Amino acid sequence: MWSFGFDATTGATIWATIALVIFIGIAIYFGIHKTIAGMLDDRIKKIETDLAEAEALRAEAKALLDDYARRREEAEKEAEGIVTAAREEAFRLTAEAKASLEAMVARREKSVTDKIAQAEAQAVAEVRARSADLAVEAARVLLEKQVATKGDALIDQAIKDVAAQLN
Repeated sequence: MWSFGFDATTGATIWATIALVIFIGIAIYFGIHKTIAGMLDDRIKKIETDLAEAEALRAEAKALLDDYARRREEAEKEAEGIVTAAREEAFRLTAEAKASLEAMVARREKSVTDKIAQAEAQAVAEVRARSADLAVEAARVLLEKQVATKGDALIDQAIKDVAAQLN
């Protein structure tokens, strides 16, 4: 072909450069660069939208994480309060039960003491009554014996004692 005084590799390079310039000229003529720029702009907008969405999601996730952390702290404080209240309630119930038990023991002790005192009083009364009955019976028997042997003399003496006291 036409060599124009160049070697084969240089000629091929020149023809490749000419073909490239023609291709670029045709691409510019038909507006391919605008289409490519539009596609790149669309891609940039999509990436920016995705980045904005990712940033919004990250902010939302951070807000959720902060909310969960706050809720966890509140739950821990509430649980701590519940445990403290339960402990205080247990101490209060224990103290009430102890006081109630002590009062019941004191009432039972007093009741038993009262029953013992009542039984003692009843036993003493029974012993006194029995002693009085025995004393009366013994006096009756003694008086019967004395009256049988000294009855008339005792009556005369009693009359004299009464007369002397009346005068």
